[in-house]
Amino acid sequence: MIRSSIKLAIAVAGVVALTGCALLSSPPPVQTYRFGGPAAASAVAEGQSGLRQVNLSRIQFPEAVEGDKLLGVTGTETAYIKGARWVSPASDLYIESLENAFSAQATRVRLIGPRELIRGEHSLDIDVRAFEARYDAPGAAPTVVVTARARLLALPDRTVAAERTFTVQQPAEANRVSAIVEAFDIATRDLNTQIVAWTDAGAG
Repeated sequence: MIRSSIKLAIAVAGVVALTGCALLSSPPPVQTYRFGGPAAASAVAEGQSGLRQVNLSRIQFPEAVEGDKLLGVTGTETAYIKGARWVSPASDLYIESLENAFSAQATRVRLIGPRELIRGEHSLDIDVRAFEARYDAPGAAPTVVVTARARLLALPDRTVAAERTFTVQQPAEANRVSAIVEAFDIATRDLNTQIVAWTDAGAG
């Protein structure tokens, strides 16, 4: 009886030891990515007169995607894409990419970032409604969908001068993280180009 008890204690100790090893094992590595690209050379000379000043308000992102996770959607089911994170919160990366796009492409307006203490003639409000990879079927190559509502407000009374909803759909070449990230990058650049052109026309 005593011998059986000893064997049982040894077996339990072995299980506990194995469990401890599993708890102490390193988690699988997570690769970080970015979108929007580096800042491009400005197409507008610094200090050029005659440009309309447009203040960029804080950009709103859906709670599910404003952080560093990549959201995948299949029908009514949602899940974060495993093994991948944005290097910074998606909302921060998007603000940076939009500012870069205005710096490189705008010809009639100058975007005033949230950190600049300058009062412009207009305010640009952007509400991102979708920023996700949509799958027609599990395992299929997804399509990245980015939707944003932009409003151009006249200051100081904040009356709506123009309003438009933009949607970009960019298919990923494959159901791989690198291909999905590339689709996010292309979609974001396309969206920003449209917003810059629209703001140039509306506030210039």
